[in-house]
Amino acid sequence: MDVYGLVGNPVGHSLSPPMHEAAYEALGLDARYVTFEPPADEGAAAVDAAATLGVRGLNVTIPFKQDVVGAVATTDLAATIGAVNTIDFGTDPPTGHNTDAAGVVRALEHHGVDLAGTAVVVGAGGAGRAAAFALADAGLDVDVANRTESRAHDLADDVVAATGRDVAGHGLDGLAALVADADVLVNATSVGMEEDRSPVPADALHADLAVLDAVYDPIETRLLRDAAAAGATTVDGAWMLLFQGVEALEIWTGERAPVDAMNTALRGALSSQ
Repeated sequence: MDVYGLVGNPVGHSLSPPMHEAAYEALGLDARYVTFEPPADEGAAAVDAAATLGVRGLNVTIPFKQDVVGAVATTDLAATIGAVNTIDFGTDPPTGHNTDAAGVVRALEHHGVDLAGTAVVVGAGGAGRAAAFALADAGLDVDVANRTESRAHDLADDVVAATGRDVAGHGLDGLAALVADADVLVNATSVGMEEDRSPVPADALHADLAVLDAVYDPIETRLLRDAAAAGATTVDGAWMLLFQGVEALEIWTGERAPVDAMNTALRGALSSQ
């Protein structure tokens, strides 16, 4: 039996186990997905322990995505983002990937979004970094808007250096004007998770916009309701979560992921929370 898993702290809330185990069943693989919850300062040690135990692949979540970068070889994308969320132990040495970036692009592509023009990313944290790098690498010009404007400028500088795309940082005061001229909008903040609020003024949203909200609890956020009312294409955060897992599964197994089975399991787990 092959063993895959997730390392993080905490991991009790994770939706990855049902999603991945549904994939193993659909593919007829003799495999299990388990969780590891080491102390917050022992992420790298947990990766070494997983390798010793013969774990085939590992997802990495908070607070270890940055900690494990030095514990494995990394892809260029993971190195430039500065975070690893998937480790493949089938290579020598083990390779660290960032599939959060693929999750953004694949979620949008799944909904028929044309990845061209200008994207606005709200937030410059981990999810914002993944989204900005992913969209710039896909060929879009990117505007990053963040509450602390200096962090938006720092992220923009990093993306420009890595991709050569036209990327700029902004504060939130100019967000409405940026969105009004954008083709793609990604909310990479937690706004909308605990309160019925949107990070973007509703009157800035328009029908020529595709909106991805990384928040998946609730599945229909205020931002997505406002976007739908404006006629925009909407993509909920569960799609991003799904496709980062799809990308990880395909890296580990070399198999084409059973997206429908994984999506059904993920949304079933979400609805039961």
